[in-house]
Amino acid sequence: MDTLSYKTVSANKATVTKEWVHVDAEGQTLGRLSSKVAKLLRGKHKPNFTPHVDCGDNVIVTNAEKINLTGKKWDSKEYIRHTGYPGGQKSLTAAELFEKNPERLIEKSVKGMLPKNKLGADLFRNLKVYAGSEHDHTAQKPKTINLNDLK
Repeated sequence: MDTLSYKTVSANKATVTKEWVHVDAEGQTLGRLSSKVAKLLRGKHKPNFTPHVDCGDNVIVTNAEKINLTGKKWDSKEYIRHTGYPGGQKSLTAAELFEKNPERLIEKSVKGMLPKNKLGADLFRNLKVYAGSEHDHTAQKPKTINLNDLK
């Protein structure tokens, strides 16, 4: 009797192929860009996706200073942090954070969409965000991706 064998292939660090991907944030909406970048970092676009392994790509985001937020989010969206001391809660609006450091806006958004564990911390290290159109990773020969073509 001829039997077919279907085996689920599980990726590990040795079998994963990581690429460098360049994404241009100019004119993109923050949340939509962040969810697609998180998907690239996680590796969910690959056929050998394994939930507990870092099988995503290294992502370079440029033109962070040209990102868009819809509605009144520039003034109403707040980023809250706490110093650890009584009365030490500090908050910044999206506009204040963007003025201080435009890269941080995209980093915070993408980090919130990654797993909240050691794997998420490892995945976040694969993200590089730059305010301008120049980046330091030309030696890696990143492949430019148009996010509007991704699902």
